[in-house]
Amino acid sequence: MFPKKVTIVEVSPRDGLQNETKMVPTDTKIDFINQLSKTGLRIIEATSFVSPKWIPQLADQVEVFKNIEKYPDVRYPVLIPNVKGLENALEVGVKEIAVFTSPSEEFSQRNTNCSVQESLDRIHQLIPLAKLNHLKIRGYISCVLGCPYQGEVPIDDVVNLATQLIASGCDEISLSDTIGVGTPLKTKQLLKKIKEKISVERIGVHFHDTYGQALANIYVALEEGIHVIDSSVAGLGGCPYAKGASGNVATEDVVYMLQGMNIDTGIDLSKLIAAGNYITNLLQKPNNSKVSIAFAASGSIMITQ
Repeated sequence: MFPKKVTIVEVSPRDGLQNETKMVPTDTKIDFINQLSKTGLRIIEATSFVSPKWIPQLADQVEVFKNIEKYPDVRYPVLIPNVKGLENALEVGVKEIAVFTSPSEEFSQRNTNCSVQESLDRIHQLIPLAKLNHLKIRGYISCVLGCPYQGEVPIDDVVNLATQLIASGCDEISLSDTIGVGTPLKTKQLLKKIKEKISVERIGVHFHDTYGQALANIYVALEEGIHVIDSSVAGLGGCPYAKGASGNVATEDVVYMLQGMNIDTGIDLSKLIAAGNYITNLLQKPNNSKVSIAFAASGSIMITQ
Protein backbone atom coordinates (compact mmCIF):
# COMPACT_ATOMS: atom_id res chain seq x y z
CA MET A 1 0.00 0.00 0.00
CA PHE A 2 2.85 2.39 0.84
CA PRO A 3 6.42 2.75 -0.47
CA LYS A 4 8.99 0.88 1.58
CA LYS A 5 11.43 3.76 1.27
CA VAL A 6 10.93 7.51 0.83
CA THR A 7 13.43 10.12 -0.33
CA ILE A 8 13.21 13.46 1.46
CA VAL A 9 14.25 16.53 -0.54
CA GLU A 10 15.38 19.03 2.10
CA VAL A 11 14.59 22.54 0.85
CA SER A 12 15.29 24.69 3.92
CA PRO A 13 18.62 26.20 2.79
CA ARG A 14 16.89 27.58 -0.30
CA ASP A 15 13.10 27.65 0.03
CA GLY A 16 13.33 28.12 3.78
CA LEU A 17 15.89 30.90 4.06
CA GLN A 18 14.75 32.87 0.99
CA ASN A 19 11.63 33.95 2.84
CA GLU A 20 13.40 35.20 5.97
CA THR A 21 13.49 38.94 6.54
CA LYS A 22 16.70 38.57 8.53
CA MET A 23 19.81 38.12 6.40
CA VAL A 24 21.59 34.91 7.36
CA PRO A 25 25.41 35.10 7.31
CA THR A 26 27.11 33.00 4.65
CA ASP A 27 29.13 31.04 7.22
CA THR A 28 25.92 30.16 9.04
CA LYS A 29 24.35 28.83 5.84
CA ILE A 30 27.41 26.72 5.14
CA ASP A 31 27.45 25.32 8.67
CA PHE A 32 23.72 24.65 8.49
CA ILE A 33 24.01 22.69 5.24
CA ASN A 34 26.98 20.76 6.61
CA GLN A 35 24.89 19.79 9.62
CA LEU A 36 22.06 18.65 7.37
CA SER A 37 24.52 16.55 5.37
CA LYS A 38 25.27 14.54 8.53
CA THR A 39 21.63 13.63 9.25
CA GLY A 40 21.19 10.96 6.59
CA LEU A 41 19.45 13.28 4.13
CA ARG A 42 20.38 12.39 0.56
CA ILE A 43 19.12 15.49 -1.27
CA ILE A 44 19.63 19.03 0.06
CA GLU A 45 18.63 21.99 -2.10
CA ALA A 46 21.55 24.25 -1.35
CA THR A 47 20.67 27.64 -2.86
CA SER A 48 19.32 29.42 -5.92
CA PHE A 49 21.27 31.06 -8.72
CA VAL A 50 18.69 33.78 -9.09
CA SER A 51 19.49 37.48 -9.33
CA PRO A 52 20.13 39.10 -5.91
CA LYS A 53 17.78 41.83 -7.08
CA TRP A 54 14.86 39.41 -6.71
CA ILE A 55 16.03 37.25 -3.80
CA PRO A 56 18.67 39.21 -1.83
CA GLN A 57 18.71 36.55 0.90
CA LEU A 58 20.49 34.21 -1.53
CA ALA A 59 22.96 36.71 -2.98
CA ASP A 60 25.85 34.61 -1.58
CA GLN A 61 24.91 31.63 -3.77
CA VAL A 62 28.43 31.15 -5.19
CA GLU A 63 30.19 31.32 -1.84
CA VAL A 64 27.70 28.94 -0.23
CA PHE A 65 27.88 26.30 -2.93
CA LYS A 66 31.65 26.45 -3.28
CA ASN A 67 32.30 26.13 0.43
CA ILE A 68 29.80 23.55 1.70
CA GLU A 69 31.27 20.13 2.35
CA LYS A 70 30.11 17.86 -0.48
CA TYR A 71 29.31 14.45 0.94
CA PRO A 72 29.67 11.74 -1.75
CA ASP A 73 26.28 10.20 -0.96
CA VAL A 74 24.40 13.54 -0.85
CA ARG A 75 23.08 15.48 -3.84
CA TYR A 76 23.04 19.29 -3.74
CA PRO A 77 20.64 20.67 -6.39
CA VAL A 78 20.17 24.40 -6.90
CA LEU A 79 17.27 26.40 -8.30
CA ILE A 80 17.92 27.98 -11.71
CA PRO A 81 15.77 30.75 -13.29
CA ASN A 82 17.43 31.14 -16.69
CA VAL A 83 20.48 30.40 -18.86
CA LYS A 84 22.62 33.02 -17.11
CA GLY A 85 21.88 31.41 -13.76
CA LEU A 86 22.80 28.02 -15.16
CA GLU A 87 26.08 29.32 -16.56
CA ASN A 88 26.97 30.75 -13.14
CA ALA A 89 26.05 27.46 -11.47
CA LEU A 90 28.15 25.41 -13.87
CA GLU A 91 31.19 27.57 -13.05
CA VAL A 92 31.10 26.33 -9.43
CA GLY A 93 30.49 22.69 -10.26
CA VAL A 94 26.74 22.28 -9.79
CA LYS A 95 25.62 18.76 -10.78
CA GLU A 96 21.86 19.02 -10.43
CA ILE A 97 19.33 21.79 -10.98
CA ALA A 98 15.67 22.64 -10.49
CA VAL A 99 13.59 24.86 -12.77
CA PHE A 100 10.17 26.30 -12.02
CA THR A 101 6.90 27.41 -13.53
CA SER A 102 3.22 27.68 -12.61
CA PRO A 103 -0.15 27.04 -14.28
CA SER A 104 -1.38 30.41 -12.95
CA GLU A 105 -0.76 33.36 -15.25
CA GLU A 106 -0.99 35.95 -12.48
CA PHE A 107 1.30 34.04 -10.14
CA SER A 108 3.80 33.60 -12.95
CA GLN A 109 3.80 37.34 -13.62
CA ARG A 110 4.29 38.22 -9.95
CA ASN A 111 6.81 35.48 -9.25
CA THR A 112 8.98 35.65 -12.37
CA ASN A 113 7.70 38.71 -14.23
CA CYS A 114 6.71 36.65 -17.24
CA SER A 115 3.82 34.65 -18.63
CA VAL A 116 3.47 30.89 -18.21
CA GLN A 117 4.58 30.37 -21.81
CA GLU A 118 7.56 32.67 -21.32
CA SER A 119 8.56 30.68 -18.23
CA LEU A 120 8.43 27.50 -20.33
CA ASP A 121 10.49 29.19 -23.03
CA ARG A 122 13.16 30.02 -20.44
CA ILE A 123 13.22 26.40 -19.33
CA HIS A 124 13.46 25.17 -22.92
CA GLN A 125 16.41 27.50 -23.48
CA LEU A 126 18.48 26.17 -20.59
CA ILE A 127 17.72 22.44 -20.87
CA PRO A 128 20.11 21.77 -23.82
CA LEU A 129 23.01 23.28 -21.85
CA ALA A 130 22.02 21.29 -18.76
CA LYS A 131 21.85 18.06 -20.77
CA LEU A 132 25.17 18.82 -22.44
CA ASN A 133 26.70 18.96 -18.96
CA HIS A 134 24.87 15.79 -17.81
CA LEU A 135 22.85 17.56 -15.13
CA LYS A 136 19.81 16.03 -13.51
CA ILE A 137 16.82 18.38 -13.96
CA ARG A 138 13.84 18.75 -11.66
CA GLY A 139 10.78 20.81 -12.60
CA TYR A 140 8.82 22.60 -9.88
CA ILE A 141 5.20 23.44 -10.60
CA SER A 142 3.88 26.07 -8.17
CA CYS A 143 0.27 26.59 -7.06
CA VAL A 144 -0.96 23.17 -8.17
CA LEU A 145 -3.83 23.16 -5.66
CA GLY A 146 -4.66 26.85 -5.57
CA CYS A 147 -3.28 30.30 -6.33
CA PRO A 148 -3.29 33.38 -4.06
CA TYR A 149 -4.43 35.53 -7.00
CA GLN A 150 -6.36 33.26 -9.34
CA GLY A 151 -7.97 31.04 -6.73
CA GLU A 152 -8.88 27.59 -8.10
CA VAL A 153 -6.38 26.04 -10.51
CA PRO A 154 -7.84 23.52 -12.99
CA ILE A 155 -6.29 20.06 -12.69
CA ASP A 156 -5.98 19.83 -16.47
CA ASP A 157 -3.77 22.92 -16.49
CA VAL A 158 -1.41 21.28 -14.00
CA VAL A 159 -1.36 18.00 -15.91
CA ASN A 160 -0.65 19.80 -19.17
CA LEU A 161 2.23 21.72 -17.63
CA ALA A 162 3.68 18.60 -16.02
CA THR A 163 3.67 16.68 -19.29
CA GLN A 164 5.32 19.59 -21.07
CA LEU A 165 8.12 19.68 -18.49
CA ILE A 166 8.76 15.97 -18.81
CA ALA A 167 8.65 16.18 -22.61
CA SER A 168 11.12 19.08 -22.56
CA GLY A 169 13.70 17.05 -20.66
CA CYS A 170 12.95 17.27 -16.94
CA ASP A 171 13.76 14.03 -15.14
CA GLU A 172 11.26 14.64 -12.37
CA ILE A 173 8.51 17.07 -11.41
CA SER A 174 7.62 18.38 -7.96
CA LEU A 175 4.00 19.36 -7.42
CA SER A 176 3.95 22.35 -5.07
CA ASP A 177 0.99 23.43 -2.96
CA THR A 178 2.55 26.86 -2.62
CA ILE A 179 -0.07 28.42 -0.33
CA GLY A 180 -1.07 25.27 1.53
CA VAL A 181 -4.73 25.24 0.51
CA GLY A 182 -4.78 21.64 -0.66
CA THR A 183 -6.82 18.98 1.11
CA PRO A 184 -6.50 15.18 0.91
CA LEU A 185 -9.32 14.68 -1.58
CA LYS A 186 -8.00 17.36 -3.94
CA THR A 187 -4.50 15.94 -3.59
CA LYS A 188 -5.71 12.46 -4.50
CA GLN A 189 -7.67 13.75 -7.50
CA LEU A 190 -4.64 15.64 -8.80
CA LEU A 191 -2.23 12.74 -8.34
CA LYS A 192 -4.52 10.23 -10.03
CA LYS A 193 -4.77 12.52 -13.07
CA ILE A 194 -1.03 13.17 -13.19
CA LYS A 195 -0.26 9.46 -12.94
CA GLU A 196 -2.28 8.83 -16.09
CA LYS A 197 0.40 10.78 -17.99
CA ILE A 198 3.59 10.48 -15.91
CA SER A 199 5.04 7.48 -14.06
CA VAL A 200 4.90 7.74 -10.29
CA GLU A 201 8.70 7.37 -10.08
CA ARG A 202 9.03 10.82 -11.67
CA ILE A 203 6.65 12.66 -9.34
CA GLY A 204 7.48 14.43 -6.09
CA VAL A 205 5.25 16.49 -3.78
CA HIS A 206 5.89 19.76 -1.97
CA PHE A 207 3.31 20.84 0.62
CA HIS A 208 3.03 23.96 2.74
CA ASP A 209 1.24 23.70 6.06
CA THR A 210 -0.78 26.93 6.05
CA TYR A 211 -4.01 25.19 7.09
CA GLY A 212 -2.45 22.18 8.82
CA GLN A 213 -3.14 19.86 5.88
CA ALA A 214 0.40 18.97 4.83
CA LEU A 215 0.84 15.64 6.66
CA ALA A 216 -2.64 14.50 5.63
CA ASN A 217 -1.82 15.35 2.02
CA ILE A 218 1.50 13.52 2.26
CA TYR A 219 -0.31 10.44 3.60
CA VAL A 220 -2.56 10.51 0.54
CA ALA A 221 0.48 10.92 -1.72
CA LEU A 222 2.04 7.85 -0.11
CA GLU A 223 -1.16 5.90 -0.78
CA GLU A 224 -0.76 6.90 -4.42
CA GLY A 225 2.78 5.51 -4.47
CA ILE A 226 4.70 8.79 -4.28
CA HIS A 227 8.11 8.26 -2.70
CA VAL A 228 9.75 11.70 -3.10
CA ILE A 229 8.69 14.32 -0.57
CA ASP A 230 9.97 17.88 -0.19
CA SER A 231 10.15 19.36 3.28
CA SER A 232 12.02 21.93 5.35
CA VAL A 233 13.49 21.55 8.84
CA ALA A 234 11.66 23.56 11.48
CA GLY A 235 8.93 24.32 8.93
CA LEU A 236 11.02 27.17 7.52
CA GLY A 237 9.94 28.86 4.35
CA GLY A 238 7.05 30.18 2.40
CA CYS A 239 6.94 32.12 -0.81
CA PRO A 240 7.88 35.82 -1.00
CA TYR A 241 5.42 36.23 -3.89
CA ALA A 242 2.49 34.38 -2.34
CA LYS A 243 0.77 36.39 0.36
CA GLY A 244 -0.43 34.24 3.23
CA ALA A 245 1.79 31.25 2.44
CA SER A 246 3.18 30.03 5.73
CA GLY A 247 6.07 27.62 6.09
CA ASN A 248 6.78 24.32 4.44
CA VAL A 249 5.86 21.13 6.21
CA ALA A 250 8.56 20.41 8.81
CA THR A 251 10.99 17.65 7.89
CA GLU A 252 11.07 16.49 11.50
CA ASP A 253 7.32 15.90 11.46
CA VAL A 254 7.43 14.10 8.12
CA VAL A 255 10.25 11.81 9.23
CA TYR A 256 8.50 11.05 12.52
CA MET A 257 5.33 10.06 10.66
CA LEU A 258 7.22 7.93 8.16
CA GLN A 259 9.14 6.14 10.89
CA GLY A 260 5.85 5.39 12.59
CA MET A 261 4.63 3.85 9.32
CA ASN A 262 7.79 1.69 9.06
CA ILE A 263 8.86 3.57 5.95
CA ASP A 264 12.62 3.94 5.64
CA THR A 265 14.10 7.43 5.17
CA GLY A 266 17.68 6.78 6.28
CA ILE A 267 17.49 9.91 8.45
CA ASP A 268 18.60 10.30 12.07
CA LEU A 269 15.74 12.24 13.66
CA SER A 270 17.76 13.51 16.62
CA LYS A 271 20.42 15.01 14.33
CA LEU A 272 17.67 16.53 12.20
CA ILE A 273 16.09 18.18 15.23
CA ALA A 274 19.49 19.52 16.27
CA ALA A 275 19.96 21.12 12.84
CA GLY A 276 16.49 22.67 13.03
CA ASN A 277 17.17 24.07 16.48
CA TYR A 278 20.53 25.42 15.34
CA ILE A 279 19.08 27.51 12.51
CA THR A 280 15.98 28.69 14.40
CA ASN A 281 18.08 29.79 17.37
CA LEU A 282 20.22 31.88 15.03
CA LEU A 283 17.11 33.29 13.37
CA GLN A 284 15.64 33.90 16.84
CA LYS A 285 12.35 32.34 15.89
CA PRO A 286 10.50 29.24 17.11
CA ASN A 287 11.00 25.83 15.55
CA ASN A 288 7.62 25.09 13.93
CA SER A 289 8.07 21.34 14.05
CA LYS A 290 5.57 19.76 16.44
CA VAL A 291 7.92 16.80 16.83
CA SER A 292 10.79 19.07 17.89
CA ILE A 293 8.57 20.71 20.50
CA ALA A 294 7.36 17.37 21.81
CA PHE A 295 10.85 15.90 22.04
CA ALA A 296 12.13 18.97 23.87
CA ALA A 297 9.24 18.89 26.32
CA SER A 298 9.61 15.19 27.03
CA GLY A 299 13.36 15.28 27.37
CA SER A 300 13.55 12.29 25.03
CA ILE A 301 16.75 13.59 23.50
CA MET A 302 19.41 15.95 24.73
CA ILE A 303 20.56 18.64 22.33
CA THR A 304 23.46 20.92 23.19
CA GLN A 305 24.42 23.95 21.20
